[in-house]
Amino acid sequence: SQHDWFEGRAAECTLLVFIDDATGKLGQLLFVESESFFSYCRGTEGYLTRHGKPGAFYSDKHSVFRVNQPSAGSSETLTQFGRPMQELDIQIICANTPQAKGRVERVNQTLQDRLPKELRLRGISDWQAGNAFLPEFMADFNRRFAIQPRSQHDAHRPLSPKDNPARLFTWQETRILSKNLTLQFNKVVYQIQTERPSYAMRKAAVTVCLDDQGNITLLYKGKPLNYTVFHQQAKQSEVVQSKLIDQAILNQSKAHKPAPNHPWRNGFATPLSKSRDFPLQGDIST
Repeated sequence: SQHDWFEGRAAECTLLVFIDDATGKLGQLLFVESESFFSYCRGTEGYLTRHGKPGAFYSDKHSVFRVNQPSAGSSETLTQFGRPMQELDIQIICANTPQAKGRVERVNQTLQDRLPKELRLRGISDWQAGNAFLPEFMADFNRRFAIQPRSQHDAHRPLSPKDNPARLFTWQETRILSKNLTLQFNKVVYQIQTERPSYAMRKAAVTVCLDDQGNITLLYKGKPLNYTVFHQQAKQSEVVQSKLIDQAILNQSKAHKPAPNHPWRNGFATPLSKSRDFPLQGDIST
């Protein structure tokens, strides 16, 4: 829900809202700059830490949750957010109509009315202080407005030891190593450092993991690889022996091409040239 939550005391921002469909309890609130992959990762990680893994998330058709426009020739059906949800065995259900998301839309209207007043009364004027206050606000909201579910069965499952949110909630892309064990990602070349023979990893598929802090981790068969960032050396001037300096300078002068508007390209004045100054009086017979 994008709104002026701080009533002009801070920039307009977005509030991510997680609500339980059976009880109406708020499960997670988080102020973020905008709806993005990493913002939803932070919100989901906080939800999973507090409640465990739900059976499904019911969302809209935002591009974070669903591939709305597949690339030409691509058979990819999972988004970057859908990949960790699949690994965690959490289904993503996208609503087909606005009415299907009525519960969360109604609670957004309630939050837009109540939450800014609470923030104003407490003198909160920035996102960090707002996020620190949100757990207290959720506890009071749930105590006053949550309802008892028809069934007391809780479908949440605890996170297992193999579930690693720090690895799951990263932007991941696959790269193929070159013959000299390098790969390129975001215009940066990474050189793999390994003790095994280089030919053993040529053409190997490596997963590049980018976290929300900009840190890069390279995984090969699930294990991290050591790497260095390859910096291309600056182009150095050619060293010329003293005996060849005159010849090098002569070759450079011959290699130079004048600009299209250079005076050399205009030619030289001749008796028949139009550029030559002729007297304006009389004619050729005079």
